[in-house]
Amino acid sequence: MIRPENAAEVRQLELFATGSETTFLSFTETGFVQRFPRGMVLFRENEPADFLHVVLGGTVELFAGSDKRETTLDIVRPVGVFILAAVLNDEVYLQSARTLEPSDILMIPAEKVRAAMDTDPGFARAIVMELARSYRRTIKDLKGMKLRTGAERLANWLLRADKEQGGTGEIDIRIEKRTLASRLGMTPENLSRAFSTLRPHGIEIDGSRVEIVRPDALIAFAAPDPLVDDPEVSPPAGRPGR
Repeated sequence: MIRPENAAEVRQLELFATGSETTFLSFTETGFVQRFPRGMVLFRENEPADFLHVVLGGTVELFAGSDKRETTLDIVRPVGVFILAAVLNDEVYLQSARTLEPSDILMIPAEKVRAAMDTDPGFARAIVMELARSYRRTIKDLKGMKLRTGAERLANWLLRADKEQGGTGEIDIRIEKRTLASRLGMTPENLSRAFSTLRPHGIEIDGSRVEIVRPDALIAFAAPDPLVDDPEVSPPAGRPGR
């Protein structure tokens, strides 16, 4: 069973908001919340998708590896859902997941999710919309990787992180820098060089703390674009780029 306060939080997610009460009750009655320590691998790629996971607290890294190489594919924070496609298709995970800090994870049996998709039109529509959003995020991420330099990707990440942390201009990098580098498609050495590149464009860095001292300069360098970035991070329509 899921505690009422957690259930209310999950119910607000777009994936669960439009489903029937019967559907949501089946999730809360069979799902459970478990607290995992930092560094715990929740599942590995090529394992069967037994549960749909929802991050209620903490941070989860989605990653993949090949031979001796490993890369970070996404960072999931509350309240976030992963990995829906594998659950719906009843196939193996294409990614692995591990906690980056102590995390509370809601786990809903995969068969309950698939059954609800077949019987609840409201939930089925929500699934389609969630997959569509996920697809668009993936395309934006791919465009950012292919069309921007490492320093430009870092600049846009800082603008987004600032927005997520309250827009004060003071950013706390809450993940290890090697993980951030991997997420941005860089080596740790390239990330360090990217920070150095951004210093003349309005930032100051002290360890894991970054201060945006000249926002206009950083925005001018980053040139955020609504076709690549979140709309709330991008400049108003018609604002000139670089």
